[in-house]
Amino acid sequence: MSKSNTTITNPETFILAGIPGLDSSLFWVSIPFFTMYIISLLGNLILVYIIKTEPSLHTPMYYLLSLLALNDLMIPTTVIPKMLGIYWFNSREIHFTACLMQMYFIHSFSGFESGIISVMAIDRYIAICHPLRYATILTNSRIAKIVMVVALRALGILMPHPFLLKRLSYCKTNVIPHSYCEFMSIAKISCSNLFITSAYGLTVVTLIVGLDVILITISYVMILRTIFNLPSTGKKLKAFSTCGSHVCVILLFYSPALSSFLMLRFAKNAPKYVQPIMANVYLFCPPMLNPFVYGVRTKQVRQRILNVMKWKKKIQHP
Repeated sequence: MSKSNTTITNPETFILAGIPGLDSSLFWVSIPFFTMYIISLLGNLILVYIIKTEPSLHTPMYYLLSLLALNDLMIPTTVIPKMLGIYWFNSREIHFTACLMQMYFIHSFSGFESGIISVMAIDRYIAICHPLRYATILTNSRIAKIVMVVALRALGILMPHPFLLKRLSYCKTNVIPHSYCEFMSIAKISCSNLFITSAYGLTVVTLIVGLDVILITISYVMILRTIFNLPSTGKKLKAFSTCGSHVCVILLFYSPALSSFLMLRFAKNAPKYVQPIMANVYLFCPPMLNPFVYGVRTKQVRQRILNVMKWKKKIQHP
């Protein structure tokens, strides 16, 4: 661990510790995360390809799903090169500016994903509660404008993060106990007063995650009220089925994030390697599982995959 008694306003490099306490096992730890990355890469590319090439899937719901898949390609890709450098080649140094850029992109992509998930909840609300007006309310141009607002929100609200970290003094250590650069992990190794930094971090969480969770909750309260008022059990089950995939995605995205957040705040006596592993799971698990959720639970996507497989078999065995 690199320490100094001299205040460093902008250290030239940080040291990413990887997973503290598992230094001798990092190669083996890397295998499941690398496998998750490859699966997420293939799954999301296939999902985007299916949506792009199948005209019946050119609807607002699937446009949003394709954006989710593209975003799920970007989140782990931002992390995996340096992570594998740490795990495989013990290349732990990262330039200060590169660290801030990685941190900004990770949080921006995560903020964008949260926004897309909340927009998908609104999409499901309109589809179930106002089905006859769905096509007129969610036009392609309106969806494009909403997505633009979601993207600008993520990029804009998180823009001050690098500048807040750049103004801090780092005189304790330049070692980050993580496999990637994360906002609070960088802030915590500073010896500066963190009141403004922490307050802004909480503001970001409130404006992005807090607002999105409220929108999702309101949407599903309205959806459930409409479903319970439907006359037949068959219609109720069909309505529940249309929301099932999205509910799974919500749980996959927010559950690891909440677990990591709670562990960082309250499980201070837990082994040092637990929180970094949870942070890795948060970045790699949802992108890997989301394509399977929609591939298995969504009839149109599942049927398109089966059609492609049958077509390939006919080519191989004419």
